[in-house]
Amino acid sequence: MGYTIRAARPGDAAALAAIYAPYVLETAITFEYEPPDAAEFRRRMEAIQGRYPYLVAEKAGEVLGYAYAAPFHDRAAFAWVAEPSIYLRRDARGQGLGTALYARLEELLRGQGIVSLCALIADAEAEDEYITHASVRFHANRGFAELGRYPRCGYKFGRWYDLVWMGKALASAGG
Repeated sequence: MGYTIRAARPGDAAALAAIYAPYVLETAITFEYEPPDAAEFRRRMEAIQGRYPYLVAEKAGEVLGYAYAAPFHDRAAFAWVAEPSIYLRRDARGQGLGTALYARLEELLRGQGIVSLCALIADAEAEDEYITHASVRFHANRGFAELGRYPRCGYKFGRWYDLVWMGKALASAGG
């Protein structure tokens, strides 16, 4: 283990942008074509942190990954639903770090009264050099269920990719 999970700070923006950039440039996991620079990354972080947790995992002062939640939709009735995201440095995968980050994120969101999570995950029917089913499996292992698939909605690297919608209840909605 040996890592800590803490709230992201503005000074983390460059490290987080560096973790995200290979996902943009080398995978279809994100549908962005150009990686944001540190300034844009900081702006995105600050916009999210006004309402939702934004966490980093670090070991010996090095940032290994991050997870955050964002609004699922901007309408008021969706205030109890959030969209989680997670990105790990390649050399930090497979060590339980993603599970630990998501567990802490879910704990904080539950404390904020969030009752449901909706993850939108890039996928394809068949794996290729740009995408695997790893993210869908990760979410399924964390208790997310597939709610639907939007075929051919993201175009990257000269081919079409799907978007899988997965959901998880964090708490009873009550009321």
